[in-house]
Amino acid sequence: MDVTRRQLLAGAAATAVGGIALTGNPAAEAAPTASSTADGSSDLLVGCGIADMTGAIAGQGMMGYSDADQVASGLLQRCWARAYIVVDRGTGERVVFVTADIACLFESHHMGLMPLLRKTFGSLYTERNVNLNATHSHASCGGTAWDFAYSLAAYGFKKNSYDAELNGIHKAIVAAHKDLAPGTLSIGRGELHDASRNRSRVAFDLNPGSERKHFPEAIDPAVTVLRFRRGGSDVGAITWFSTHGTSLTDRNRLIAGDNKGYASYRWESAQPGFVAAFPQTNSGDMTPNLNLAKTHPGGPTADNKRSCEMIGERQYIAGRTAFDSARPMTRGGVDSIVRYVDMSAVQIDGAYTPEGKPAATTPAMMGAAAAATSTEDNWKSQLPFLKEGMTNPLVSAFGGDRRPPVSPWIRDLQAPKLILFPLGIMPPAPWIPQVVPLQILRIGELVLVAVPAEVTIVAGLRLRTVVADALRIDRDNVLVQGYSNSYTQYVTTPEEYDAQQYEGGETQYGRWTLSAYMQEFHTLAAAMASGTSLGRGPAPLNKSGFQPDLQPPVPPDRPVSGHVYGELLTQPAGRYRPGQVAVAEFVGAHPNNKLRTGGTYLEVQRRDGTSWTTVATDNDWETELHWRRPPDQNQASVIRIEWTIPPGTSGRHRIRYLGDRRAANGSTRSFRGTSKDFTVA
Repeated sequence: MDVTRRQLLAGAAATAVGGIALTGNPAAEAAPTASSTADGSSDLLVGCGIADMTGAIAGQGMMGYSDADQVASGLLQRCWARAYIVVDRGTGERVVFVTADIACLFESHHMGLMPLLRKTFGSLYTERNVNLNATHSHASCGGTAWDFAYSLAAYGFKKNSYDAELNGIHKAIVAAHKDLAPGTLSIGRGELHDASRNRSRVAFDLNPGSERKHFPEAIDPAVTVLRFRRGGSDVGAITWFSTHGTSLTDRNRLIAGDNKGYASYRWESAQPGFVAAFPQTNSGDMTPNLNLAKTHPGGPTADNKRSCEMIGERQYIAGRTAFDSARPMTRGGVDSIVRYVDMSAVQIDGAYTPEGKPAATTPAMMGAAAAATSTEDNWKSQLPFLKEGMTNPLVSAFGGDRRPPVSPWIRDLQAPKLILFPLGIMPPAPWIPQVVPLQILRIGELVLVAVPAEVTIVAGLRLRTVVADALRIDRDNVLVQGYSNSYTQYVTTPEEYDAQQYEGGETQYGRWTLSAYMQEFHTLAAAMASGTSLGRGPAPLNKSGFQPDLQPPVPPDRPVSGHVYGELLTQPAGRYRPGQVAVAEFVGAHPNNKLRTGGTYLEVQRRDGTSWTTVATDNDWETELHWRRPPDQNQASVIRIEWTIPPGTSGRHRIRYLGDRRAANGSTRSFRGTSKDFTVA
């Protein structure tokens, strides 16, 4: 019997294991009652908000590839948090949906945000009705997790980047709340076939043919869009599509939002004031690198900026197409439910396993295949310090040289994985989360299964199936919302797991990780359907107390020898054509002295009569900021600004640099540098 068929037959009888849930209305503001309609349009308040969450852009490790050599040295594009709030005025229910332009939404973000929300809103927004998710950009700031497995490559916890990200998420929610007003939602659907490839086809092909037939190209081409309107105007959109945030390779050193960040930038540039998020779904085995090889355009030193733009543009166009054809929802209102589950200790009913036999999960174990990386997206091996006998001083500082033995029962349940690193039993506490929030959100007819992991497309199909079964709805109305509320690596099917490709090596809780998620989400969906309150579940472990930063502090600034702050070291040429790159280099200061949140490190200005108009900032795709230390001057900074001149540009222009120097006593002082004028003809 087909595994999915067996799961559906047995699903209704599944029992809850490992945790309990919260459901029901929050203590919230009183809301007026309105008459209901089929799509709930007269009953809704909608709000959209956006905030800058860019962390440190220089001298600190980046997040995504877990490469200790990938240290940020500039900025391609700012990272943003985009928040949407939908309120059912008839019931008082509300949900918050936040997409962040970062690699992972860590437990540190989720746990850190909840006290801020309580302080600002009381009990209005909680872990039950707030979903936080990440676009999985591999060009974001590192060191923002409380989990050593994720902060180690960045040489520890980076409070400056963490605070920037957390405050950005909070500000976006506050902005969306202030923006609430009567509005409508509609839903659009489409397909996109040239922005992803399956990077683990050998594992995908081990799945039953009845499931593979849902993905004839071995990709998930589905595009789903929520359209937000208010007062006859469009105010926002959420566009779901599965593809990894790895267009910018591990050779890139500039902070950016990768392909989904570019898609958001395109839409928001075309419609000022509009908020456009491009979240992930089940993208665990979906890569944007369509050639599936290391022959990335431009050779081994390329950062794949053009490929990033191309994949982002295709998502933008597909999103706009689905947006334009959006129809009213067949159901109104919103709902949400959350339960914490200890994923290291789930006893699984045989209804959820391919063999039809009971199984179990184990504490998290990283496999050898994980350290070998996904060769389709990485230029070099990941986490090399984990393959050197564990004698690396960096690993020792975190307790990694004190690995406890792995019990035979764990090895049995993790087989055929070759265990490299026992993350779940490492001192002083598990190196990745094990008690994690599982959440389901409903916005009208659309249901989001919020998984704290990267889910492959067939694993996503199975999760969507069991949730749809429990809710008695069409599976097409269920999406996996990956990278949600915490991060625990990958979820593969048991069949894919057996191949021990990269994704299987990163499926932490053993061969039946997906089976455990299926069981727990089916139970959660059944509770949502019946309105049953099951409680919160086990408490997650707060690891905020011991978070060392092993990097030495940045020294006070000094200008480049023989020069002053803001002085031009390299002037742009006198004349350029569109398509050429104008370059200016300045005597600068360390960019981390002030992150310029909501502002910019640079301005490109055009002469208009007697005044200057800013036409580009550090968030614009055509600009790049590069930081470096000059030889033998470890306190001096050189700032290089590049402007790729867009088509149709003409007139007199100049480049300005905005810096902040820091003295030995810790005080900072702003300064500016301005290039000479140049002509674009």
